[in-house]
Amino acid sequence: MKLQRTLTSKTVESDPYSLAETIALIALGPRAKSRGELFAHLKKRGIPEDIANAVLFRLQEQGLVNDEEFARAWSESRQRAKKLSKRVIASELKGKGVSSDVIEIVIAEIDEVGEYENALEFATRKLRSVSRFETEVIYRRVHSALMRKGYGSSLINRVLRELDISPR
Repeated sequence: MKLQRTLTSKTVESDPYSLAETIALIALGPRAKSRGELFAHLKKRGIPEDIANAVLFRLQEQGLVNDEEFARAWSESRQRAKKLSKRVIASELKGKGVSSDVIEIVIAEIDEVGEYENALEFATRKLRSVSRFETEVIYRRVHSALMRKGYGSSLINRVLRELDISPR
């Protein structure tokens, strides 16, 4: 960390573009990031907007930053691992600085059947962990867990009927 701080202060004076590019590439190391995330990171590190935009434009040309690919990968990951709904995924992507147009494209790729299967799989898992409780408690817990994942009422009710979970 000390080496990076030293490098940063000396490099800023000589070539701010190279510094910004280095910061962006280091930020891309652990995982892909959206253009918005990288822009915010560069601004936080004190890089002027014009230089940040130039670096990000160059990284997009090189294919290292692609919001549509990022959004697609994020969506698939969140559906597979967390069983999140389209609404929650769209909200997360918006928070990561992905444009509304890209979000619409990616969210449109999630079909109703896939979302239903994710909700059903999640609810089945949740049901196993609460099966020792009374029927009303089971209903409440599975219903609220699905709501927290962002699923709509009609889908939740369909899943609960499928699993034969009903309130008294």
